[in-house]
Amino acid sequence: MNKKIYISAVCALAISASATDLGTIEVTEVLDTKIIENVSKDEVKSADLAETLHKQVPSINMIRRSGIANDITLRGQKRDNITVTIDDGKVCGACPNRMDPPTSHVVTANIDSIKVSEGPFDVENFGSLSGSVKIKTKKPTKDLAGSVETTLGSYGYKKLGASVSGGTDKFKLLLTGSYETSEQYKDGDGNTMAEQIQIATTGTPQAGTQFATKYKNMDAYTKKTFMAKTFIKVNDNQDLELSLTKNESDDVVYANSKMDALYDDSDIINFKYTLNNLSNFSKKLQFKAYNSKVEHPMSTKYRKSAGANSVNEVISKLTTEMTGIKVINDMQINDDMLTLGLDTSDRNWDGSYIGNGAKAGVTGRKSINDVDTKNNALFVKYDKDINNVNVKFGARYNDSTISTANAVYSDKDYNSFDANILATLKTNDSTKYFAGIGKASRVPDGRELYFNSSMNVMSGTPSLDQTTNTELDLGVEKTYENAYIKVKTFYSQLSNYIYFNKGNTKTTAAGTFSNNSFENIDATIYGLEINGAYDFNDNTYIDFGLSYQRGKKDEAMTSKNINATAGNAVTLKQQTDKDLADITPLKINLALNYDYDDTFNSKIELIHAQSWNNYDQDNGEQKLDGYNIVNLKAQKSLTNNLEMTVGVDNLFDKTYAVSNTYADLILLSDGTSGEVMLMNEPGRYIYANIKYTF
Repeated sequence: MNKKIYISAVCALAISASATDLGTIEVTEVLDTKIIENVSKDEVKSADLAETLHKQVPSINMIRRSGIANDITLRGQKRDNITVTIDDGKVCGACPNRMDPPTSHVVTANIDSIKVSEGPFDVENFGSLSGSVKIKTKKPTKDLAGSVETTLGSYGYKKLGASVSGGTDKFKLLLTGSYETSEQYKDGDGNTMAEQIQIATTGTPQAGTQFATKYKNMDAYTKKTFMAKTFIKVNDNQDLELSLTKNESDDVVYANSKMDALYDDSDIINFKYTLNNLSNFSKKLQFKAYNSKVEHPMSTKYRKSAGANSVNEVISKLTTEMTGIKVINDMQINDDMLTLGLDTSDRNWDGSYIGNGAKAGVTGRKSINDVDTKNNALFVKYDKDINNVNVKFGARYNDSTISTANAVYSDKDYNSFDANILATLKTNDSTKYFAGIGKASRVPDGRELYFNSSMNVMSGTPSLDQTTNTELDLGVEKTYENAYIKVKTFYSQLSNYIYFNKGNTKTTAAGTFSNNSFENIDATIYGLEINGAYDFNDNTYIDFGLSYQRGKKDEAMTSKNINATAGNAVTLKQQTDKDLADITPLKINLALNYDYDDTFNSKIELIHAQSWNNYDQDNGEQKLDGYNIVNLKAQKSLTNNLEMTVGVDNLFDKTYAVSNTYADLILLSDGTSGEVMLMNEPGRYIYANIKYTF
């Protein structure tokens, strides 16, 4: 009986496997990547890509920021240490507090596949320190095809989506659109997002961050999306692809922050022109260009601190725009492939404050003062087979400049040479060994360099150097008649790692605020990853993944407090904690799958995480309890055109948190002990999706 091992909603395996006979699993996964297929078909619970990645890839953890628009870490790193691309174009969030990370600007309904590459082995994209997440959206089809779907879920979740595609041999067009909204979710204790804030801050100086009575039960968000994508075959060897994506999110509640998003809008344009078989020196020549714009105003409008009818509202309005061009030429030399590329990009980031009533004094203050980050790079890749050994080599030279409209600071120039080599030894048809060593770098961003609070106290550090990751990866992959396993370990040495020092403060008459809080430190991260699958019979199989990481600073940090009210007196305090922040403990993802036939499949999923016993308490982290979460899911084709999916996440209604409280995010505290509010995950969540395709 032929069948296909595929990726479940909780599967940590994230492999691409082909149909085989007699239960044999033939794995076609590239050794240094994980590929998640059929995302738009399988991930119907919500639009949030971060939640999908957290479930699918054990080395990825989610940072909960809201009911939607959540962030990720990859191998213990986040922010600009991970490169996220959508159809080869970059989009950056505008919020310095990561309320709109790159993964929030694409919805799962529009995604065809996701390629997650771990380690510093991606030379095509700038800044891939811990890895890259490459998102490919759905492609237009020649034949007329489309779908209409609706999803209902717990906590008032509603979604309606539609797509249509068609064309000719020369021209194809895809149009998609979706609308979704949700009330505030409740955690396992039955508390809404607003109630979590109330519990954490009642009776403390931070009580003003609670939601005003009239907004306490407001919806968590409303999100609308539209995508148009066209494919034009210019002639037999030339193709043109063009896409436009619009995302509009309104009134997004952020339960462990002091502000919410009035709206979060993005526009993404991607262009690609491909010329095939031009000459002996050009098997494929590609011209790629993209432009992305994001607007993100955060506000205290819905909180008690804004006063009656929000008369004392404060708005932090931020925008960012990213533009890039790539030229890539693939040249075949005998059986080898040589790739040469040019990459250039420019990111502008700007932000300012607006205050009303008693807060009018903040109006006009800049948070990020028109910062431009420009990168020009050349890269090369070479892929060669030598008997039973495959060798991949990559190198990239970067020339970067960062400038700001603040005349106090001159332009900052950075240069780097990044390179990697990955070798795979195939000893027989079922066994492969691989080893790779790589070096990648990334420059500091506008927030880390120049960010100013509304009290005009700088928490950015203009003297930051670029970060470099030098990493060794080793592993083995083994395929059996009815099983597959891959074991991989890595050791990462971080030089000038950009890190937040919670103890760096400035005391003024108005209070204590972060001051020059980002520093360069040296650190190491190492870990182990295991992925696998086991086929019991033609209908039943399991897939699993395990990820473990540890991170240590080379030296504990020294905090510096500046007391402006005492003549800028400086007090130094030696920290003692050498644990690195954002290092998720042991995490196991396991799924038992049952495929009755081509029309019905089901699964039971388990996510296990150990408690946080190693964390950076000096810089805001706290001990988190471990958890075991069980999810259920089933899909049934009712007719040739009608499919239904039902599921239950967090079956036993557990109360738990997945992300810690590292102080690089501005999160709510009780205002007295400094303990930061943990944001719990949703409790039991039931959902159903019906999709009609034609």
